[in-house]
Amino acid sequence: MAIIDFGGTQETVVTRKEFPLAKARKVLKNEVIAILGYGVQGPAQALNLKDNGFNVIIGQSRQFERDWDRAVKDGWKPGETLFDIEEAAKRGTVIQLLVSDAAQRAVWPIIRPHLTAGKALYFSHGFSITYRKLTKVIPPKDIDVIMVAPKGSGTSVRRNFLSGAGINSSYAVFQDATGRAEERCIALGIGIGSGYLFPTTFEHEVYSDLTGERGVLMGALAGVMEAQYQVLRANGHSPSEAFNETVEELTQSLIRLVDENGMDWMFSNCSATAQRGALDWAPRFKKAVLPVFKELYRRVKSGEEAARVIKVCGQPDYQQRLAAELAAIRDSEMWKAGAAVRALRPREKAREITKTTKGVSGRQY
Repeated sequence: MAIIDFGGTQETVVTRKEFPLAKARKVLKNEVIAILGYGVQGPAQALNLKDNGFNVIIGQSRQFERDWDRAVKDGWKPGETLFDIEEAAKRGTVIQLLVSDAAQRAVWPIIRPHLTAGKALYFSHGFSITYRKLTKVIPPKDIDVIMVAPKGSGTSVRRNFLSGAGINSSYAVFQDATGRAEERCIALGIGIGSGYLFPTTFEHEVYSDLTGERGVLMGALAGVMEAQYQVLRANGHSPSEAFNETVEELTQSLIRLVDENGMDWMFSNCSATAQRGALDWAPRFKKAVLPVFKELYRRVKSGEEAARVIKVCGQPDYQQRLAAELAAIRDSEMWKAGAAVRALRPREKAREITKTTKGVSGRQY
């Protein structure tokens, strides 16, 4: 393990140098890794593990035809490496529970009888364990309970794996029944292609994750974009101008500068006018949103957000309601303008992206 200084605070992380792929293969050489759920994280983690030489099978309900058909197209063979959820849970020695948080509560009674002594139960989110009073996901005492949580979507996990970069992940051990829980956990993290792994707890992971998704990563970002776009349009700016100044410049230019060397470096590579404006207004935005983030974190920690997820996502008509909500975003003027702007990007760039995101299986992610 390596000790890294993060802004004056030292943390221990695991890199591929300290825990190479060869070691991960040795740790998991006798394991059958059963990945339950072929929706968001499932395909990426399964394909990465398979490409890295691990023994992987898939558990997916035929009821969800889209996910089953996707698994078949990706090369998983029914009856050989693709099974229903219960059969995969029975065959696996490591059970990666990667169905949605709401679905984990529903499938738990099916997989619980197959969590026999010595197996490992793996999560990529701390939700079901942290909020187990709500989810009723209570593992038996004689199995390992571990987590590897990639800091990105399944698409990014697969894309970064294919590029060789990997994506950073947190890891945690909730229960060590075998004495091998941590090494199993880290080996799986290396196997799915993590750039590096940093330790956390199930609670800390879910608190930070739910806050981040609702905040800067998705919810806050989407809301701030809509607010700025609305103000620009109300003051006579065209849809193209409003979208470019709100979204396109951020995603195609500025955020890449932040990624390369940090926020201060991005500021220093912008005009003096932009620098001054950003430095003057950043504290005002922080002051405005800090109370919102404090309330958000309180709701996450109290379980109120988890209860809402379970209640809303578990309703029979949720997929139809979700489709309507997403359609409202897609059909809004701002994102229609976005579609037009994306269509105008140079074709050479589009071909480059297609090439770099093409999987080993030939599927586009």
